Amino acid sequence: MSDQDDIDALAGEYVLGTLDAAERAAVAARRQREPDLDQAIIAWERRLGPLDEASPAIEPPEGLFARIEARIRSSTQDLTQTGAPAAPEIIDLTRRLRRWRNAAFAAGALAAGLALAVVWQDMLRPPQPSNFVAVLQKDAASPAFLVEVNLNSRLLTVRPVAAERQAGKSYELWLIHDKLGAPRSLGVIADQGFTVRPALAGYDPAVVESATYAVTLEPAGGSPTGAPTSAPIFAGKLVQATP
Repeated sequence: MSDQDDIDALAGEYVLGTLDAAERAAVAARRQREPDLDQAIIAWERRLGPLDEASPAIEPPEGLFARIEARIRSSTQDLTQTGAPAAPEIIDLTRRLRRWRNAAFAAGALAAGLALAVVWQDMLRPPQPSNFVAVLQKDAASPAFLVEVNLNSRLLTVRPVAAERQAGKSYELWLIHDKLGAPRSLGVIADQGFTVRPALAGYDPAVVESATYAVTLEPAGGSPTGAPTSAPIFAGKLVQATP
């Protein structure tokens, strides 16, 4: 671990509050004369600030500190009884291990804070409109079909309004957009009632929203070629139906 890594880990411990009182006082004094340490502490405070604000305060369980002190006294007695004080190298490695562990925890806390911020932004973002309708007509006075589209599910609903049934013929709906090239069939429209199908599932929402919807009169059962066999007789574009 480099000196800079040590400084960053120490700054993380300082901000997280994992140092004891003496160590914390020593770091507070060092940051006054060491710009690198001071900047590292400021950076950690900036990273963990949103997480601190979003996390509720938690009181430690009653008696926790007493149990910790008892464990420390027990460990000290064990070392005294063995008569083998820890070597300086072991103490140094122990401190480094603690710093690595705390740095890893801090990185996880930072990631959690960023994830929380992203989720919060998504919650605050206003919902996008999803329901659209189009009136397919020859002119303003002749509405023939009503098309309803849900952009989220890509579900298409069509129902006749004033279109007259033609013996031996079928009305077929088409999706027309510059990005698609040739018109794409959305299927034959039932003579009565509602025609509901997920015919738009494979299309980009932007194309679905801005395309022209057109109806042609085809042989019974629909176009035999997959392309319109006649010019559109009714057409329209989607408009937003709900806020």
